[in-house]
Amino acid sequence: MSHAIGVDVGGTFTDAVLSGPDGRMSVAKCLSTHDDPTDGIVTAVTAVLGRTDPSAVTRVVHATTLATNAVLERRGVRVAYVTTLGFRSAIPLGRYARVEEDRYDLRFDPPAPPVAAEDCFEVPERVNSRGEVLRPLDEAAVVRVGEEIARRGVTAVAVCLLHSYANPSHERRIAEILGALVPTVVISSEVWPELREYERATTTIMSAYVGPVMAGYLRRLTARLAAVGITAPVHVMDSAGGVMSAELAARRAVTTIESGPAAGVLAAAATGYPDVISFDMGGTTAKTCVIRDGTPEITHEFHVGGKGSFGGRRAGTGVPVKTPAVDLAEVGAGGGSVAWVDPAGALRAGPRSAGSEPGPACYGLGGEEPTVTDANLVLGYLDPASFAGGTMPLSRALAEKAVDRHLAGPLGVSRAEAAHAVHEIANASMGSAVHVVTVQRGIDPAGFVMVAFGGAGPMHAARVASRFGISTVVVPAYCGVGSAAGLLSGDLSTDRVLSALDADPGQVFAALATAAARDLGVSPDSPGVSVTRSADMRFTGQAHDLTVPWTDSPTELAGRFSARYLQVYGIAQEGPTEIVGYRVRVTQAAARAPRSPATPGPPAPAGLPGAGTADGGVTRPARRRSAYFPEAGGYVEVPVFTRAGLGEVAGPAIVEDAESTIVVPPGWTARLAEAMSVILTEAAR
Repeated sequence: MSHAIGVDVGGTFTDAVLSGPDGRMSVAKCLSTHDDPTDGIVTAVTAVLGRTDPSAVTRVVHATTLATNAVLERRGVRVAYVTTLGFRSAIPLGRYARVEEDRYDLRFDPPAPPVAAEDCFEVPERVNSRGEVLRPLDEAAVVRVGEEIARRGVTAVAVCLLHSYANPSHERRIAEILGALVPTVVISSEVWPELREYERATTTIMSAYVGPVMAGYLRRLTARLAAVGITAPVHVMDSAGGVMSAELAARRAVTTIESGPAAGVLAAAATGYPDVISFDMGGTTAKTCVIRDGTPEITHEFHVGGKGSFGGRRAGTGVPVKTPAVDLAEVGAGGGSVAWVDPAGALRAGPRSAGSEPGPACYGLGGEEPTVTDANLVLGYLDPASFAGGTMPLSRALAEKAVDRHLAGPLGVSRAEAAHAVHEIANASMGSAVHVVTVQRGIDPAGFVMVAFGGAGPMHAARVASRFGISTVVVPAYCGVGSAAGLLSGDLSTDRVLSALDADPGQVFAALATAAARDLGVSPDSPGVSVTRSADMRFTGQAHDLTVPWTDSPTELAGRFSARYLQVYGIAQEGPTEIVGYRVRVTQAAARAPRSPATPGPPAPAGLPGAGTADGGVTRPARRRSAYFPEAGGYVEVPVFTRAGLGEVAGPAIVEDAESTIVVPPGWTARLAEAMSVILTEAAR
């Protein structure tokens, strides 16, 4: 009897989901342990296993923020950079776009480059864009550079030579020489062989920067799981929603930077609605993504380690990374986001988070600053006794004290007004992320369904959706652990890319598919293995390209490019085109049990606290409590339901899950639908 486990490590909580052979799921949630994330993982996995034999687990899928945090917190290894003679200054010079708070700062200092100038080296060699060797590699110079790097105690080297995507022979020879002197050598022709030297260089640097950290972490995690009896292979979610082995994730760590958010988007896509805005609000951040025709939007470049970039779409707000990733907008607005009054007397919320240590004031773990979670507790949206499935009782008194001391008092307003203002500011911050992935890209969000999940998402979703005219919000089963559940729907996959001009597409695709299949340990022709091909195209003479699905028909390929160009830029343009790059994604379908979402857990028996009943579509609440809704005049007694006991009810109302809480504002209705989803619908305005 096989079981699968999905584990998602977030900034505040670590979530685990256990799926049995019949598709039934068990869930667990515990505080993340930032000093060593494996401590929280083992705690969550042990809890979700219960009485299940650990040896029955045949698959573990993991989403981690380790790579992201290593970049943001500068906790990667020291890296040396080696490039072609004459180009060593590209990385120290870098690029930077001033965000709003920096724009008028007369004392502004740009962020430090990913590699210090003194650790950038160059070697004599030169290859042109067609792969022709213009100057042979000076191997003696490479040896001297390697000896200097080793003398400095640097343990990782990133090598990115000019036009190595066209001819990688010099990079490979450098790797052989440096490999005898330095423990880790990463070359761009193996990481991501695309044109645009700066982006290729930074992607290679980031891979060298976080690779040793990721490798050590995954070895430690595998050992910790084995200690509790789980010997199943560990797989890691990549940024594009695929799954790779732990060994491959260690070698290509840069592809895991958006690991956790990608899993949540898969969960939103699995609801079956064609056009969706995924809305994931956890303890630290809120993330949104557009899903069209059931497929998440994918970007091939994003920026990490910057600020003001809403997840990396804005060039110059971080270090560019060229690897496929779910196209997300992200803001620092989660349940743990700290609310504060700035020197000008304005109320703010986030982006700083209380995290899991010390956490919101109401956790009673030493935190004294008010957070969005404290505000929601004061407003009556949360039940202190049932938070996180009842495993972490909350203190309303501590939340009220924090709001009074840090917000209501300094602002001269009531406690309820201060708490509601925090709630609204969080909604506005999350609305800005939705705006980035829709309105700023010419998409009318009113025609989409919002799928809300995460520990805090369902509390805010209806208010955020209403800002954009979105009248339907879907809250799926297991919404509080949506990312962990989404992990189990990921297939084993990996990507390969190559920039090539005037190449034979058949030969390029065949070589890429063979290399990608080798990464997975399969053959492209094996049963259950699929190969998806696409091409990077542009109008002749333009500098930037768009990715379109491949077809062997030149006319149809040009038509697909024109349609994509119109979708992205809003301009119907015709003209000669050229192909500048080729991409393949090799996928091996993972064996999984049939999903059984109709039973998200045992409902509370009728008549007991927490249970509701629905007879003939008429829903009777489990109980009532006071909650704040300004449309109703402030605090009012509202009905509280469980998901299992819900039929159809008009707001204001509250629906409580084991891992999350759904707030139904006035003007909205909630009903239980198929697969135990709760559908929120706003009345026509």
